[in-house]
Amino acid sequence: MIRRLLFPATLLLAACSAGEAPRVVAPVATEPAYTDFGTLRVRYNALPTQSLNEQMAKRYGVPRDAGLALVTVGLRQLHDGEETGIEGQARATAVDLQGERTPIALKPVKIGDSYVDHIGTFAISPRNHYRIEVSIEAQGRRETVGFQREF
Repeated sequence: MIRRLLFPATLLLAACSAGEAPRVVAPVATEPAYTDFGTLRVRYNALPTQSLNEQMAKRYGVPRDAGLALVTVGLRQLHDGEETGIEGQARATAVDLQGERTPIALKPVKIGDSYVDHIGTFAISPRNHYRIEVSIEAQGRRETVGFQREF
């Protein structure tokens, strides 16, 4: 009985791929996120630097590398639903699934005429999950935000 079922089961498993070649995995684009503290908005994101186009990587001064993630933190002032850039400080740390903490050196980068974002990179490993902890100082406030990304 088992032998009679084994051959058809093997055929079914072999047919699953239908001869399709393996596909290259492309990173899923993540939506930038933000947290509001009254009229202070903190925008944040993290993505593999390999997903940046050449022009963006050059503007940020980061290499395109599958083993490197870019963290961006933007500080904004909200007024009647509009955002304007504000000065401030930002610090970030990445924490992986094993609890290993990696400080991320953030540097200010001018974005257009109105904004200054804080960017930095950290090493990532495939299929690992990271919690990014960001602390900011702006407008006389100190706030903390956290978000997670899987690469």
